Amino acid sequence: MKKVVTDPRNITFALIIVILAALPFCISMFRLTLMGKFTAFAILALGLDLIWGYTDILSLGHGVFFGLGAYCMGMYMKLAASGGALPDFMGWSGLSELPFFWKAFRSPVFSMLLIILVPLTLAFIIGAVTFRNRIRGVYFSIISQALALVFVTLFVGMQKYTGGTNGITGFTTLLGMSLASPMTKVILYYVTVAFLVLTYAFSKWLVSRKTGRILIAIRDGENRAYFSGYNSSHYKLFIYCVSAVLAAVAGALFVPFSGIISPNEMSIAFSVEMIVWVAVGGRGTLIGAVIGALLVNLGKTYVSESFPQVWSYFIGILFIVCVLFMKDGLVGLVMDANQKLQSRFSPSDKTDVSANTNKKITLYVKKGV
Repeated sequence: MKKVVTDPRNITFALIIVILAALPFCISMFRLTLMGKFTAFAILALGLDLIWGYTDILSLGHGVFFGLGAYCMGMYMKLAASGGALPDFMGWSGLSELPFFWKAFRSPVFSMLLIILVPLTLAFIIGAVTFRNRIRGVYFSIISQALALVFVTLFVGMQKYTGGTNGITGFTTLLGMSLASPMTKVILYYVTVAFLVLTYAFSKWLVSRKTGRILIAIRDGENRAYFSGYNSSHYKLFIYCVSAVLAAVAGALFVPFSGIISPNEMSIAFSVEMIVWVAVGGRGTLIGAVIGALLVNLGKTYVSESFPQVWSYFIGILFIVCVLFMKDGLVGLVMDANQKLQSRFSPSDKTDVSANTNKKITLYVKKGV
């Protein structure tokens, strides 16, 4: 317990949460809405760090799971806004009756269950097919990219059911609370922060157990782990499903802040952007994923407001700098600097060095050197 409390990463996370909790008293509602979206992105980044940082599964289509969770929440909120009747965009597309798969979203309970079950089912199918056939590395990344492309094309083409490129919008309430109310926005913000705390605690607990050590062993040498008696495909399937659920929950929390969900959130570009968050913060650290998601999105917001025509280049340059000069991200830089300072100024290290030197001199004297 003492180690958990004194861990610098946990202390840093606690400071981040304190800052996030204080923001509603310091910033405008517009900025608070942005921070709510960024906090949801931090949950998404934690799930991605579990599969990439700890298991070396590079998914370039994780936006699909984020989008599915977001669409499930959006469908529920759209039906609530229309009083359970046919949504406006369906009427414009020529439909006269609510599609059968939309009817379940009239219930908030079923909607919350589907937010988890829909992406979980898809992740299980994709993971079972790929991991059991020992598909990994760049081949899995290509498959995940293709998955994102398929779903974007599917959701754009099914305009009468999904809203097409315009997506689903026009939300007014969530669980009976008006989205226009500042109090509702503050409540939603704190709920998102609470989910971030729970996600970080769960992720920390998971990687500290035997399962986490096996995931690291798979990352560092999957064949060795496999021949040591661990079925790597089962563990990879498990963590891939966990990551998909976290992405879907993040998507569901994102929708009330954004006010819209479109196929753009499922795109390959957005999935690659997630990788940038984790890479900048430091993969395989958990806290790095949180820091990266918050800092990169804050930086993107500032650059896009000040220089709207170059903000996309900012993301690309940031990723290149990370790959070339910060392979372990910001957390890795801090850890390396801390180790160098400790080795330079630690009295124990100097004592050990002097003791070893004295031992060598004594041996040389005994040998007559």
